[in-house]
Amino acid sequence: QVQLVESGGGLVQPGGSLRLSCAASGFTFSTYVMTWYRQAPGKERELVAGITSVGGITTYADSVKGRFTISRDNAKNTLYLQMNSLKFEDTAVYYCNVVRVGVPYWGQGTQVTVSS
Repeated sequence: QVQLVESGGGLVQPGGSLRLSCAASGFTFSTYVMTWYRQAPGKERELVAGITSVGGITTYADSVKGRFTISRDNAKNTLYLQMNSLKFEDTAVYYCNVVRVGVPYWGQGTQVTVSS
């Protein structure tokens, strides 16, 4: 079965950096578009970034452009999100996502807290 396991979250000061990872299994990772979403308290889940199957095309929410970088290692079945210049408003639970045969799959999420 599809499994997505996020890691790498934590507490960081404004301006700091974190790198999130998402270990994928149960499907042919290298053939799927992968995305990162986040959900802040009291807000809807929002798309943060996406990457095509071979990593040639990436897309970002306007709020993270120039600060976040999505990447993938298809040999390791792992998705990454490098987050730099973090802001208070980046505080959220971050989820990786894949849509397979029309069904969305989510990991358990990893908490990112930006606080001084």
